[in-house]
This record gives sequence, structure tokens and C-alpha cells, in this order.
Amino acid sequence: MNKNNILEKYLPKNKRIRMVILMGIDVGAICLASFLGLFIRFDMNIEKIPPDYSKAVLTYLPVYVVATLAVLFLFRMYATMWSVAGIREVGHIIGACSLASLIQIAGMIMLELHVPRSYFVLSFFILCIFEGMVRLSYRIFTTITISNYSKKNGKRVMIVGAGTSGAVILKEMTTSRFSEGRVICFVDDDQNKVGKFLNGVPIAGKRKEIPSLVEKHFIDEIYIAMPSASAKDRKEIIEICRETKCRLKILPGIYQLLNGDVSIAKLREVEIEDLLGRESIRVNLDEILNYVSNKVVLVTGGGGSIGSELCRQIAGHKPKQLIVFDVYENNAYDLQQELKDKFPKLNLIVLIGSVRNTHRIESVFEKYRPDIVYHAAAHKHVPLMEDSPCEAIKNNVFGTYKTAKAADKYGTKRFVLISTDKAVNPTNIMGASKRMCEMIIQMMNSQSKTDYVAVRFGNVLGSNGSVIPLFKKQIEQGGPVTVTHPEIIRYFMTIPEAVSLVLQAGAYAKGGEIFVLDMGEPVKILDLANNLIRLSGYRPEEDIKIEFTGLRPGEKLYEELLMKEEGLQDTPNKLIHIGRPIEFDAEMFCNQLENLYEIANQDSEKIRNVVQQIVSTYRQP
Repeated sequence: MNKNNILEKYLPKNKRIRMVILMGIDVGAICLASFLGLFIRFDMNIEKIPPDYSKAVLTYLPVYVVATLAVLFLFRMYATMWSVAGIREVGHIIGACSLASLIQIAGMIMLELHVPRSYFVLSFFILCIFEGMVRLSYRIFTTITISNYSKKNGKRVMIVGAGTSGAVILKEMTTSRFSEGRVICFVDDDQNKVGKFLNGVPIAGKRKEIPSLVEKHFIDEIYIAMPSASAKDRKEIIEICRETKCRLKILPGIYQLLNGDVSIAKLREVEIEDLLGRESIRVNLDEILNYVSNKVVLVTGGGGSIGSELCRQIAGHKPKQLIVFDVYENNAYDLQQELKDKFPKLNLIVLIGSVRNTHRIESVFEKYRPDIVYHAAAHKHVPLMEDSPCEAIKNNVFGTYKTAKAADKYGTKRFVLISTDKAVNPTNIMGASKRMCEMIIQMMNSQSKTDYVAVRFGNVLGSNGSVIPLFKKQIEQGGPVTVTHPEIIRYFMTIPEAVSLVLQAGAYAKGGEIFVLDMGEPVKILDLANNLIRLSGYRPEEDIKIEFTGLRPGEKLYEELLMKEEGLQDTPNKLIHIGRPIEFDAEMFCNQLENLYEIANQDSEKIRNVVQQIVSTYRQP
């Protein structure tokens, strides 16, 4: 039996019957208030009440009852959900009783029915008390019933953060019939709060005491309600909470507190992003808006992880037209439906095609004449590209070359290439292909009116083929979780963060730059695996094993964002830097591309040697 049924079994099911019963109770309350006003006025001695006063009250009583019931209807006293009544509803009760008392005074004066003036004041207060007791008793009954149910059946909850958000969640858990948990205690680092009570719930200690308090109070779940806390503090609290094996939930961000949008529904499971230990990256949205607004924007590879997020954020910045171009129809279709739903006024074009097809890509440019191009179409999986190197060259290098030439031919104002840290001193064919893409951008910028730039960054959390989805799948299957090497490290950023920086870098572009995004501190993949196992409620090596499989072909222990020859120049956003372009012979490079094109289309085994001649920093594994 759920809490809803517990409440309903005490009450008639028919709403009209409930209203008739409540009206009957109101009639009794009105009659009692009328006579108690006289009774209290004359020292609670019925013999002292003059007969004329009693007769006056009795004569006016039918009118008073009808008038008061009408006023209660007017104030919607029979249509209010009293189970969740608050201060506003109390105000409505007082207002209704005030109006009823004023009508009583006016009516008795008009009918020349005389009573002491103090009688009206007393009967008003008595009526307020009775009506408040009748209405609010349901709220009290609901709270007590739910509390008793939660004590017997609900989860035992600890809330970290005894501030505004924690208080809101406590109130909802106390009053909502749909919340099947009971808050046992709060934890807060404010010494002035420790030892006190918040709405009857003790603030039992500070964050360091969480493990002992969990054991002492048999806590099942911990809710972290600290949206204004720094990312470092949240990470430390999560680390402490993970030791307890309790289920963790967190309130994501301060914007919910500012908007008053705090509730149990907003609590989410703790994600691996919460353990990065840094603040979310913010960008100047006005700069991006001015740059993208009222422009025709083309996103190649628009259905992929980065491409689709680019489309989402661009769609929110009011482009004149957004063109999504992708070779995979399923991804493109899903994104199309999402954007139509979220941005119904968006001028959206979704096209299927490959950047390797010269005629197709040129026909798109000829028809739509994009002002800005974000080139995200690429093969990116390192091990797969090691097995199919010619495909990496055909798609990444010549897909970029053909798209960049179409941009020049049809007057595109700005072309932004999505590059990768694997392009720096590459040890794999995918990284080498992306380095050649950067070289194409530099070459094209030197001979075109279009501004060509590249944006280079590391791994993004949750993207297709990244380690996080793989680890989650392995954990769901009971393990083992596979890590290539115990010392391997990578730079990480969330997809929305990376894309917002790409957009702002595009706004800074003047042509020829390689923008380098500050990815923060590198993270050990082994630490990510251990954290994700713990967040899933398991113990590393005990419940879920970790296996080391060895570095894959072309894989580095660590990635770099800059080559030795490149310096750094700052931009207004401290997280976006400009690497100084490395000079090379553009004419020779162009000739090398022609030879590379023939070799790649022959699927020749010589492809790596030819790539090494072009990219001097490439080292074959």
C-alpha cells in the first residue's frame, strides 16, 4: 500500500460528499463562533448574558451562516488542496473570516440588532481559529501519516548542505505523498549550524563526519544540496560520501537556486564530470551571438558527438539558417527531430552526403552559400584507423581539402576545423591525418579571402567511442573494466564545454590561427575507471576487476596540445590560446597532397611512409 492509498482510505472518495461534509463542519463552526463570542464576552457565564443579546445573535444567525458560506465559496475554500496548504492559504482563511465579520456587522446594524462591540471582535477571532483548525488539520494529518509511513517503509536520507536548497528538499520530502524517504539528519560545514535543528531535523556534523554519521543513523541515501559550492568542494564531498557505499544524488548547479527551481526531481545521480574538480567553463555568449546571429551556418559531421552539440548551441544563437551535413542518416534524423522540437522557429536544413564526394559538397555550397562552416566530419578512432589508414586519409585529409576548397570557391567568410591534440607529434595515422588538416587550413588561408582556422582540444567526456561509455557498459556487464596502461593520462572536457569554446574561438578568428583550448589538469584513466566503479555502487578489484590490456597501436601514454615550435598567444578568454603556425612550403605541400591522393585511392601499403614525408613530426609505431 502506498502513501496515497493510506490517506485515501480515511476519506470519502466522492468529491461532492467531501464538500458537503466540510460545509456541515463550517456551519457548526459559524454557530459556535456566534455564541462563544457572547459567552467569552460575559466572563464565560451563560447566566450573565442578557436575553436581548442572545435573541439578536439567534435572529441573525441564519443570515450569518448563509453569508459566511458564500464568502468561503468566493475565497475558494472548498477548491483548495489543503494537504499542501501554506502561508498563502492561511491568508485566504483570515481574509474570508474578515469579510464575513464585516458583513455580520453591517447586517446587524441594518436590522437594528444590538450586541456589544467587543462581540464582533471575539467572534471574528474564534471563527478564524475554527476555520484554520478545520482546514489545516488535513495538512497536519497528511504530514503525520506520511512521516509515519516513511519511518516504516522509506529510505533513510542524509542531506549535505543545511542551506536554502536543503530546506526546500526537506520540505518537499516531508509534505509530498510521492516521496518515499525520510531525512534523518543534515551535514554542514558551518560551525554555527552544527548542533541546531532545521525544521525538526538535526544538523549532526561536518563533512568529515559523514562516514560515522552514516553508520550511526543507518543512512541509505545521501543528497548533496550545495549548488553554490565550488567544484573542488563538491569533489571532496563526493569523495568522502563514496566511502559510505550509500546511493548519491546531487543538485547540479546554482542557476536552479537562483531560479527557485529546486526540488527532489532536480536531484541527479553523481556523474564522472563531478569528479573533475574544476568549475564548469563559461564563455561570453554575447560574442558568440553577435558572430553567429543571422548567418547561414554549415556543420559537417553534424550528427556526431561534437557536431550535434555544435548544432544545438548554434540553434540557440539565432542563425539565419542552420545546415546539418552528415553521411549517417540515423544520427542526422535524431538530431533533426530534437532541434525541431526545441527550436520550432529554426530554419533547419538536414542533408545526407559525404565530404569525400567533391560534386556533392560543392552542390551544397553552391545552393546554400554558407557564411560560416564548422568542419567536424572525420574518422577519429585511433585503433580502427591504424587498421584502415587509407580511409583515414581519404576522409580526414581530402574530405577537409574538398570542403575547404568549396568554401573558398563560394565565398564562405569563415571556416573552422575541429582538430585534436593527437595532431601534435602524432604516433598514429589518425593524428597525422589531422595534422595535415591543420596544414591545409594554413595553406588555404594564405591564398583565400575566407578566414580559415583550426581549434585543437583533447578528449571529451561521453563522446562516441570515448572511455566513459565503454567503462559504463563494462560495469553493467559485471566487468572487467579494461584500461590500456596504469599510467596513461588524458585531458578531458565535457562536450558542451568544448563546443562553447569552439564557438568563441571562431568568433576570435582572423585567419590562419590554430586555437588551443585549455583542458585543465590531465586525468589518469585508471582514476576515472576506479571513480566510475565506485559511483556505480561497486568496489574496484573486489566487485569489479580492472584489467590492463596494453597500449594499442599508435597510442601514447600522454597527449600534447602544442609542438615545440609553437608558442602561445592569449585571447580575451583565458581558456583559449593561439598557437603560432609552423611555416612550411605550401607549393611542395600541394604537390605532396596530389601524390598522397593517388596512394590513398590505391589502398597502398606505402601510405604511412608517404604520410611521414609530409608530416615530419609523425613517428610510426
